[in-house]
Amino acid sequence: MVSERKKCSKHVGVIGAGPSGLVAARELREEGHSVVVFEQSHEVGGQWLYNPNVENEDPLGKDTFLKVHSSMYASLRLTSPREIMGFTDFPFLVKKGRDTRRFPGHRELLLYLKDFCEWFGLREVIRFNTRVEYVGMLDYGEFGKDLRWVVRSKEKRCEKVVEEVFDAVVVATGQYSHPRLPSIRGMEAWKRKQMHSHVYRVPEPFRNEVVVVIGNSLSGQDISMELVDVAKHIYLSAKSLEISEGLSKVISKHQNLHLCPQINSLHEDGRVLFVDGTWVIADTIIYCTGYSYSFPFLDTKEIVVVDDDRVGPLYEHTFPPSLAPSLSYVGIPRKLIGFPFFESQAKWIAQLLSGKRTLPPWDDMMKSIKEFYQSRDADGVPKHYTHDIANFEYCDKYGDHIGFPHLEEWRKELCRSALRNADANLETYRDSYDDLELLQEAHKSPHFTQLEPKSLPLSDPIN
Repeated sequence: MVSERKKCSKHVGVIGAGPSGLVAARELREEGHSVVVFEQSHEVGGQWLYNPNVENEDPLGKDTFLKVHSSMYASLRLTSPREIMGFTDFPFLVKKGRDTRRFPGHRELLLYLKDFCEWFGLREVIRFNTRVEYVGMLDYGEFGKDLRWVVRSKEKRCEKVVEEVFDAVVVATGQYSHPRLPSIRGMEAWKRKQMHSHVYRVPEPFRNEVVVVIGNSLSGQDISMELVDVAKHIYLSAKSLEISEGLSKVISKHQNLHLCPQINSLHEDGRVLFVDGTWVIADTIIYCTGYSYSFPFLDTKEIVVVDDDRVGPLYEHTFPPSLAPSLSYVGIPRKLIGFPFFESQAKWIAQLLSGKRTLPPWDDMMKSIKEFYQSRDADGVPKHYTHDIANFEYCDKYGDHIGFPHLEEWRKELCRSALRNADANLETYRDSYDDLELLQEAHKSPHFTQLEPKSLPLSDPIN
């Protein structure tokens, strides 16, 4: 709903300079707010800032505050074509001298984010090498009135601690850093190497090993395919033995790659026992079991909690009704075309803070959240998949809150085409595709013609 109230400027702290944090900073500034972005790394990018130095990280990622944020492995390539990835007013273009593939490596997306940062002059509001240690309410009034936030941060090099007060805080710390681990009998007693894919970087350390990979999601499949050239045997343990055509092709092609059911138990002598009674003696177990939402710096007095990866209560995956709009989250939803959605979230937050728009009454927001939870339960969706959207209609409906344009049909179709191709041709879908007519249609759209390629910045190499 649109308010006639006079716009006002707020002092806003944004936690994280990844894709969601950068677009939040851009939208907040365009709406007239003053912004400080806190980034614990030396550069923008968040998850896309590859970090090979994982030696000091707990291999299972059990520390409350992780030393390494990015979970990128060296060979990772995008699973979506670059054409659908860009923010609505800043296309992800092919640039001379860079990775020109439609499904480029992670570095190319990092360079895109650097370009975005430079183009919109965001670097000046970012404090690099600064870790946020605490965010809490300064004055907790009634339903968001006069609610302000104290942010305590530490600059890495000098260990200087700074406390500041903000009118609002946007949490944009990402969703793929804090490892989610299964509960398997014998995990604690198993003496050999165990690690989460969060700290996997290259295949060479696993040469001639017997490796059990748990989870056949994107990372589990990627890592398994990469290990076939170095490991003695790879046993891919999956919840279901009903797998895609593409994965079936890969397994039939490689004699040292085996599909196995779920694990029953682990044993001190190195045995991994599967639920069907078969077993192997393994050197290493890699848990490709996903990630949990974690906000160890944030104190909301239990108003917002993470319960089995359900962050809530959040109205439209963004606003806790009792603290909105002074506290908001960008980047919680998964399984959608992320960048445009994050952009729509950021625009809504910025306009709410300026008073241009207002949220529904608290009762209405809570009712909406309850109905959403009930619909997920009725559909048999486990709680930890609460924020897995996988629905273009929801993205369009979300954008309607602020008049954000619906996803272009070519963007939706390119996404569907890539998913179908990956399902059928897991090893080759990034380099062999049959959607060139659709691609030509996309390149003629306003998204790609709005900016002259020669006018866009070219990022410097990253050291």
